[in-house]
Amino acid sequence: MTPATAFKGKSVAVFGLGGSGRATVRSLVAGGAEVVAFDDSAEGVARAAAEGLPTGDLRAMDFARFDSLVLAPGVPLTHPTPHWTVEKAKAAGVEIIGDIEIFCRERRAIAPDAPFVAITGTNGKSTTTALIAHLVRHAGLDAQMGGNIGVAILDLEPPSATRVHVVECSSYQIDLAPSLDPSVGVMLNLSEDHLERHGTMENYAAIKQRLVAGSDVAVIARDDAVSAAMAERLKAAGRRVVVVSETDPIDLSGARALRGAHNAQNANAALAAVRALGVADDVAYAGLATFPGLAHRMEEVAGPGRTTFINDSKATNADSAEKALASFPKVFWILGGKPKTGGVDALVPLFSKVTKAYLIGEASPAFAATLRAHDVALVELGTIDRAVAAAAADAEASDQAEPVVLFSPACASFDQFPNFEKRGDAFRAAVQGLEAAKA
Repeated sequence: MTPATAFKGKSVAVFGLGGSGRATVRSLVAGGAEVVAFDDSAEGVARAAAEGLPTGDLRAMDFARFDSLVLAPGVPLTHPTPHWTVEKAKAAGVEIIGDIEIFCRERRAIAPDAPFVAITGTNGKSTTTALIAHLVRHAGLDAQMGGNIGVAILDLEPPSATRVHVVECSSYQIDLAPSLDPSVGVMLNLSEDHLERHGTMENYAAIKQRLVAGSDVAVIARDDAVSAAMAERLKAAGRRVVVVSETDPIDLSGARALRGAHNAQNANAALAAVRALGVADDVAYAGLATFPGLAHRMEEVAGPGRTTFINDSKATNADSAEKALASFPKVFWILGGKPKTGGVDALVPLFSKVTKAYLIGEASPAFAATLRAHDVALVELGTIDRAVAAAAADAEASDQAEPVVLFSPACASFDQFPNFEKRGDAFRAAVQGLEAAKA
C-alpha cells in the first residue's frame, strides 16, 4: 500500500466504495488524513464499515469542512450529469480528484524522481501496460503494475527511485488527475468511446492528451489522425515526443502473445517506453518473446492435436474482433453473445478469412443472416462447449497446415455470462475438456 502522507492533517470526502475506493480510504487513513467515506449503495457502505473504514452520510454534511472530494472513476464528473457529490463540492469550492492524483502528489512529496509510466488509449491499454511491466521485470527491476488494470494504484508499493510504477489510466481516471506527471506517458490510439461520459470526441481527446502533455517523455502512436495531431502539437510546444507506429519494423515472430498489427503498435510503444527508462534494446527485445499475454486477449490455450486455440473473449465489439481476425490467414471462428449496435457488418471485408463460423448466444440469428449473405459456411450451436467441440473437430480434419480456432465473440457476454472473463473461462474449460476427453 502507498500511505497518502501528502494528505496528512487534511479532511477528505471519498465517494465510491468499490475496490479502488476502499483502497483510497485505507491509503488516506494510513497517511494521516481525516476521512469520511460514502456510497449510494447501502451495501457498499456497510461493507466498508465492516472493514473498519470511516464512513458517514455525505448527503447530510456541509462540504465546506472538506479539503478534497475523491471520486471513484465510475462516478460521473460532467456527463451525462454531474453526480450530487460533485455539485456539493463545486458549490463549496472543494477540489475534486481521484486516486491517480493522490498517487501523483505522494510521488512528488516523497520520491519526485521515481520512475512512473502511465499508459492510455482507446484500445490496447491493458496489453501494453502488462507488456511494459513484463519488460521492466525482465530487465531485473521492480515493476509495480496497476491502475485501470488489476490492482488499485494506492494498493501498490510506494514510489521510490528503485521501483517502476506502470499504470494503466482510463479517461475517467485522467479526468480526476489534474497534475498527472509521469516520467513516461504513452498514448496508443484514439477512436470514439465513452462519449456518454465526456460529451464530445474533442473533450475525450483533450482529456487523454493531458496524460502525455504532463509527461517528461511522451510516447505517441501516429496510426490515427487524432493521435498524430496530438504528437505534432506537443512537439510544437517543445515537449519531448517519441512517435511510434504499428508499421515500424519489428520482429514479433517469436512472440506468440503479440500477433497482429495492433500488437505491433503495442510492442513498439512498450519498447519506446522502457528505452526511455534506460532499459537496453537487446534486453527489451529478448523480453518480448517471453511475454505471456493477458487472459482473454488473444490468449493461446493449450488443446489437443495440431490446432491452435485462441481465447479473445475480451473482443466485445466488432472493432476488437477485427484485430483478431486480421491476425490469422484462416480461422474457424466462434462468435456471438449479446449483440452490439451494427452487429458484424463492419467485419465483412474479413469474412474471406473465415473457413467456418460457429454461432452462440442471442446474436446467432442476426449474425447468421449477415454471414450467409456473404456465403460464409456456418452452424448455430447455442453454447460455447458445443461450438468448441464442433470447431475443434473441423479444424483437426482440415487440410490447413496450422488450423486456428478463434473465439472472438464481437459481442457483450451478458446473455449467458456475467462478464467477458467468465465467458473466456468457459472457452478455456471447453478446450481443456477436449484434451481430457482425448486422454
